[in-house]
Amino acid sequence: MKFISSIVGFVLFVLFFGFALKNTQEVDLRFFLNYELHAPLVLMLLGFFVAGASLGVLALTPTVFRHRREATQQKSTIQTLKTVPAQGAPAPDSVNTQQ
Repeated sequence: MKFISSIVGFVLFVLFFGFALKNTQEVDLRFFLNYELHAPLVLMLLGFFVAGASLGVLALTPTVFRHRREATQQKSTIQTLKTVPAQGAPAPDSVNTQQ
């Protein structure tokens, strides 16, 4: 399995490297107040990809912390229940077998 993942990684690297070599032309990114940024297309794409991935991770951060906090609380509850001595099983409900 490790061999297959290595081959897939190498193929992806070659594809992305070829994409980068084909997209080296200079592009202009215009902002407000006549500010312009000149850079190769592949660097612009890489920059926006990294910015989007970073914003995605940042957006998930509160959810991850909430899940961690809940997991910690549940672990402490389980430990508490394990240390409490087990009381006898509850008595079953009465059943009338006579008709």
